[in-house]
Amino acid sequence: MLQTSARLLRLLSLLQSRPDWGGTELAERLDVTPRTVRRDVDRLRELGYPVESTPGTAGGYRLGVGAALPPLLLDDDEAVAVAVGLRGAAAGWLTGIEETSLRALSKIEQILPSRLRHRVDTVQTAIMLLPGDCPVVDAALLTALAGACRAHEGVRFRYRDRTRRVEPYRVARAGRNWYLLAYDLDREDWRTFRVDRVGGPLQPGARFTPRPEPAGDAVTYLSDAITRAPYRYQATILFHAPLEKVAATTTPTAGRLEARDEHSCLYYTGAEALDTIAVYIALKGFEFEVVDPPELKDYVSALAARLSRAVPEPAPEPAPEHIWAAPQPG
Repeated sequence: MLQTSARLLRLLSLLQSRPDWGGTELAERLDVTPRTVRRDVDRLRELGYPVESTPGTAGGYRLGVGAALPPLLLDDDEAVAVAVGLRGAAAGWLTGIEETSLRALSKIEQILPSRLRHRVDTVQTAIMLLPGDCPVVDAALLTALAGACRAHEGVRFRYRDRTRRVEPYRVARAGRNWYLLAYDLDREDWRTFRVDRVGGPLQPGARFTPRPEPAGDAVTYLSDAITRAPYRYQATILFHAPLEKVAATTTPTAGRLEARDEHSCLYYTGAEALDTIAVYIALKGFEFEVVDPPELKDYVSALAARLSRAVPEPAPEPAPEHIWAAPQPG
C-alpha cells in the first residue's frame, strides 16, 4: 500500500511538471507497465484529480483544469522559489496581490522543513528593494497576459492612447521593466510593449495559430528591441576578448553579446548619441573594433585624435653642450 501511494504521488508530480505525457513514457519513468499506469490514473481520478486522456497511437495523459485547485507537489528548489516569490509579492513588487500573497506564504512556510525555511530566509535577507527601484506592474494584468500567451489567445488593450490588437507570445522581465512580445495585427509586424504602460482591462480576441518566432529567436529579438531598435544609432562592436570577460562589464539591458570565437565576441547596442556609445565601449578596457555604423567609426577616430592631443608629447631633452678641454702637456 505504501509503495502504491508513493507511486501515485510520483505520477501526480510528473503530470504537474509538464502539459502532456505519453502512457509508455510514464510507465518507463515509474518502472511499471502501461496497465499499471492506467490503474493509477483511475485512482487519481477517484481522488478528484482531473486527469484527461489524450489521443494517439500509444495514448497519453494530461492534468486538466478541475473545479478546485488540487494539492501541488513541489521539490525543494521549487518550494524555495515559490516562497521567495510570494515574499517579494507581499512586499509590493507586484501591486494588488499583497494580502493574498501573505495568506499563501503563511500556508507554505507553515509546512516548510527547517532546512528549506533557512534557505528562504538566506535568499530573502540578501534582497533589497530600493524606493522607486522599478515600475510597479499590476499582478492581475501580468497574469492575464501570461495566460493569453499560453492559450494563444489574442488581446486588445490601450497603449499610449491607442488601441492595439495583438497576438501575445512572451512576457519577460528585463532590468527594471516587464515587456510583452506580441505580433501587432494592425501594423502586421512584431512589437514589444512595456507592461506598466498597458491599459487594462484586457479585451479577449480570437485564438490564433502561433507564428514562427521573430528573427528565428524570440530572446534575440526582444533583446535587440530593448537595447537597439528604439535608438537613433545602432552599433555593432567587435571585442578582442572572451565573451565571459566582456559579459562581466555589461548588463542585458545595455546590449546583447554574441560569441564569435573563444577569444572574441560581438556586442550589439544602441544610443541616441555617438559619444554615449564610444565612451561606454572604451571604458570597458578591452581592445575593440567598430563594425558599424560608419558614423561611429569616424567619431571614435576623431575622439582618439583629440584625446591624443590632450596629452602632448614631452619636449626632447637638449643635447649636452660640447666642452672643449685644452690638451695636457706631455
